[in-house]
Amino acid sequence: MPMGPGKYDALCSEVRVGSKAAAVLLMVIAGDKGSGFSVQTADPELLAALPAILRDVAKQIEDAGGQA
Repeated sequence: MPMGPGKYDALCSEVRVGSKAAAVLLMVIAGDKGSGFSVQTADPELLAALPAILRDVAKQIEDAGGQA
């Protein structure tokens, strides 16, 4: 994972601060700056758990069969 600010880092910061979240993962698809993502957390345990969390989210999306 790239370290340091990315093209959507400022927006990710806005969401993290505004929501008072411990962590934020922002994924943008075809945004005004192209596609990209930003992850912010000060908690190394949350960062370490992120791959498992993303696998769980992917499974939930697959299990829903693409239905919104």
